[in-house]
Amino acid sequence: MKTTCALLLFCLTQSIVSGQDVNDWAEANMDSLVQLYFHFHQHPELSYEEKETSARIAQEWKTAGFEVTPNVGGYGVVALLKNGNGPTMMLRTDLDALPVTELTGREYASKVVVRNTDGSRTGVMHACGHDIHMTNLVGVARYLSAHRDRWQGTLMLIGQPAEERVGGAKAMLKDGLFERFPKPDMAIALHVAGDMQAGKVGYRSGYSLANVDSVDITMKGRGGHGSAPHTTVDPIMQAAELVVSLQTLVSREIKPLEPAVVTVGSIHGGTKHNIIGDECKLQLTVRSYADDVRKHLLEGIARKAKAVAIGARAPEPIVTVSEGTPSLYNDDDLAARVGSVLEGTLGKDNVEHVEPVMGAEDFSLYGKAGVPILMYRLGSVSERRLEQYRAAGQTPPSLHSPIYYPDFELTLRTGVATMVETVLALMKK
Repeated sequence: MKTTCALLLFCLTQSIVSGQDVNDWAEANMDSLVQLYFHFHQHPELSYEEKETSARIAQEWKTAGFEVTPNVGGYGVVALLKNGNGPTMMLRTDLDALPVTELTGREYASKVVVRNTDGSRTGVMHACGHDIHMTNLVGVARYLSAHRDRWQGTLMLIGQPAEERVGGAKAMLKDGLFERFPKPDMAIALHVAGDMQAGKVGYRSGYSLANVDSVDITMKGRGGHGSAPHTTVDPIMQAAELVVSLQTLVSREIKPLEPAVVTVGSIHGGTKHNIIGDECKLQLTVRSYADDVRKHLLEGIARKAKAVAIGARAPEPIVTVSEGTPSLYNDDDLAARVGSVLEGTLGKDNVEHVEPVMGAEDFSLYGKAGVPILMYRLGSVSERRLEQYRAAGQTPPSLHSPIYYPDFELTLRTGVATMVETVLALMKK
């Protein structure tokens, strides 16, 4: 009789735990998640250098019961949990931090300092919220592993390196991500928003983030004395003319209803007041949505640079394009399904239909590989702080700012709840 009662009590207990509401679970496990968030925040690593971060998240997912494969496309991690017949869903987090010296004054602030790619020393900070993304996906993994009776199919978690350099997704795909592992039927990711209230989320269908390309231009000349410009070919004058000419690409060659940006972010030339140098270097960021607009802009930049050089009787300039990634298009059907889940989880008042922005994300490459994708935005700043910024006539710090920080507890609760409920709805038992 005692054995029967004990067995009955055990089964009842398991039933209660198995059916545990995700909000209750997140509340009960918040201390553990916050400590993990502090760890990721205090141990940031730059793009392509995420060795320890990759190892930690691989261990977390392995402990949660996933089959883990490290070192996919560099420091990428793939974790699988098969739970009967059903769809394969991919959930992705990024791993890398930024060369930003943290100035938040938080007690858990990053104090890491490393050498940057140019040899200079720089602080390192998760100023784009990837520490939240990683912690969130660990929480989601723990819950779904412990509640397998609530979903079926194959769960595929991705820890992706080098998002900030838009090279990590490309490297993982090149390393056979969708050949060595199941090709997912859909893929979901979230990204913190520095201007959205914690406890809220935002989404949209269609174009959400832009094509982005980095363009380096070297205008060539023939150096000489500043007092005798007629004996030289001035590369700085060419660069100045090119900066102005490039603006006509958007204003005169692209249809006004098509978003496009050409920004010259850096220009360097010369060494002294009275010396005309041999070259001047420009660095551009180029953004758009449509593929044909992207192609037109890149071809137009090269054309205008060459035209300026011809007009100055200068050697042909060097134009190189790097660190590019395509625009992110949220699948229309997936957006409708996930949007319904988000509203059911948080209430319609806490779900915003957001505008597209000209930022970029290489999560888009999984969509280009034929997988329906959706990235939604996760509010990360408390209502009180947002009110303080408004009262002071200020906007909240943007992502990549050295003073950006999330109100992590509410942000994590909202992230875990919305992502778990999305999985449960799309992988229904």
